[in-house]
Amino acid sequence: MPPAPPDLVSPRSPRVSAARRLARRNVRGKERLFLAEGPQAVREAAAHRTAGGDGALMELFATLDAADRYADIVGEARDAGARVHLASDAVVDDISTTVTPQGLVGVCRFLDTPFERILAARPRLVAVLAHVRDPGNAGTVLRCADAAGADAVVLTDASVDLYNPKAVRASVGSLFHLPVAVGVPVDAAVAGLREAGVRILAADGAGERDLDAELDAGAMGGPTAWVFGNEAWGLPEETRALADSAVRVPIHGRAESLNLATAAAVCLYASARAQRASGGCRSVTGA
Repeated sequence: MPPAPPDLVSPRSPRVSAARRLARRNVRGKERLFLAEGPQAVREAAAHRTAGGDGALMELFATLDAADRYADIVGEARDAGARVHLASDAVVDDISTTVTPQGLVGVCRFLDTPFERILAARPRLVAVLAHVRDPGNAGTVLRCADAAGADAVVLTDASVDLYNPKAVRASVGSLFHLPVAVGVPVDAAVAGLREAGVRILAADGAGERDLDAELDAGAMGGPTAWVFGNEAWGLPEETRALADSAVRVPIHGRAESLNLATAAAVCLYASARAQRASGGCRSVTGA
């Protein structure tokens, strides 16, 4: 028996046009909706529930080939209450923001968490993205924070849009795993976290403290927020001055520096290790 034809075959369909417009930030903000592309992101969206209990995934556009290949994900989307559209390749290509679409594009509700709710949960490990403008870097740092077991991520009002399609893709589903606050002024973020008992560390290549020395001293075991700056010019002096300390990742080889996402991964994992170790993390040579 031949497969059923797609429901949507024209990129000019009103549903398709509405989804395509979500590639624009002003439309995303007005509708409070964003796009999640690919099987991993769509699977995580289908499993996620917002604070109000609603499913994050509202609609799913799937090509016939993708619906067959990822039948389990399509089933999870339907079980989550999402409206599933079987669409032509042309329709999904039109909605997608990638060069090589994977045949699944979801329309999702905004997920951001009020900053006050993050503070009320007494977080122990937080990544603060201050002045991070590249969406790929923002998404990758979010993924690193998720992998390191961070409790939350905060994007300041000077940082990129959390729901930029490139940021969503770079997070590889981690956007759906941990609380993220957006649009928080950096001084308010630092003040709120400090009042919640969190030590504020600025990640800076010219920092006065060395990450290895902090670990060896057993100083990394308490609640910590890492503040990460712009990819090209780092943290402004006024932002760095807000932190309790500026910490550099040591460069033992000849590399000039580390990129933002790599430095963030090193810092977050250092804190995660120290927080999980009895009495902090100390050098085996320091005994």
